[in-house]
Amino acid sequence: MPGPRGRHRTVYERLAPAQAAVDAALAPSRHGVFWLEDAPGTTYDALTADAVADLTVVGGGYCGLWTALLAKRRNPGARVVLLEARSVGWAASGRNGGFCEASLTHGAENGRRRWPDEYDELERLGRANLDALEADVRELGLDCQFERTGMLSVAVEEHQVDWLRDEPGFLDTAAVRAEIDSPVFLAGAWDRDDCALVHPARLARELARVATDLGVEIHEGTTVTGLDGTTLRTTGGTVTSDRVALATNVFPSLLRRTRLLTVPVYDYVLMTEPLTRAQLDSIGWANRQGLGDLANQFHYSRLTADDRILWGGYDAIHRRRVDPAHEERPASYRRLAAHFLTVFPQLEGVRFSHRWAGAIDTSTRFAAFHGLAARGRVAYAAGFTGLGVGATRFAAEVMLDRLSGLDTDRTRLEMVRRTPLPFPPSPVADAGIALTRWSLDRADHRQGRRNLFLRTLDRAGLGFDS
Repeated sequence: MPGPRGRHRTVYERLAPAQAAVDAALAPSRHGVFWLEDAPGTTYDALTADAVADLTVVGGGYCGLWTALLAKRRNPGARVVLLEARSVGWAASGRNGGFCEASLTHGAENGRRRWPDEYDELERLGRANLDALEADVRELGLDCQFERTGMLSVAVEEHQVDWLRDEPGFLDTAAVRAEIDSPVFLAGAWDRDDCALVHPARLARELARVATDLGVEIHEGTTVTGLDGTTLRTTGGTVTSDRVALATNVFPSLLRRTRLLTVPVYDYVLMTEPLTRAQLDSIGWANRQGLGDLANQFHYSRLTADDRILWGGYDAIHRRRVDPAHEERPASYRRLAAHFLTVFPQLEGVRFSHRWAGAIDTSTRFAAFHGLAARGRVAYAAGFTGLGVGATRFAAEVMLDRLSGLDTDRTRLEMVRRTPLPFPPSPVADAGIALTRWSLDRADHRQGRRNLFLRTLDRAGLGFDS
């Protein structure tokens, strides 16, 4: 259905709910991260004196926690210290949707475009990493509500149906609605193996628990203020270390050379109250898959253990720095609530209990990058672009391989050996990102057709379509 000047109106505009319904759904919500409130955990003392370590890890999110844990598993006698400025898992690791994907490349198309000669190997290693993570959950007894239910990708516009026809697990309209019943789902594809769901904050806190059981020393409330070679200055003392792993992700890097390799992008999320049996029956979802649509500005959704629905995505707002002030954005929450009611009109009357946001570290290649400094004694990884739940474990293995000087399938990857192009400094980066976001929105309103700017980015290897 065309709009002004031939602009295609998306399903979220054609079938927009009444504003009164949006107001009613959002009214009880409060700003708070459901996952962090629902995750028991231990607090760890701040560093209060100088220390010496074989390996010091900076950052208490998934990447740092996996690095510390796997380092102790490789060498139980090593002294491993982890430093976290706030608390374990408080940032992206405790705020995400809990989608633990096999992909290391942000999807097949992005991977094949950027690393065509090694994509098959990247796909193999990504699946092996997810299998290993699942084995760790089982063998280490990680209480993180792990469910390997797969991912259901859905078409909500006619032009998107053709994108799915050749996919394994293709579902026509009747079949996709038998899985999750929405009047706007036109087709789908269910990838049953390459995605699991977790409780994100519980995963982080369980990784910390197991790491300390293995002997890792975790210090919360300890900000690293400087790095000289492998000596770290902190708010609680100096740590002299043989090796260092930097897992600061979206936060400013301790290495000046990498500070333009990521920018923060804020993502917004809603969580419903627990659904009743009748409400659940109205949508099906018996197989509890992860759910995502195919727009450039996409939504993601999933069920929780207590049958809430998490609904997030669409708005991805670039900011120059990480700041809690960016987390409360009424326009994004209203847009999400309206789109939720478009997808699930039968759930009108369901209320949202929580709303929150978090910063994602994105790079110009939309997948993680890896590097070394200080003559191979400092390793770093960042730029996960929303796929860090699974890919951080792989990154931890890469950092430990490289710090040990090992030649492995992981360290030989071009993806590992080469860093992405940096973002230009602000305000040039701000303008470029804003133009990209505008162009992606325009493509969604032009039945997927990409404008000259996006096509130029595609040819330059900088394009992104999800």
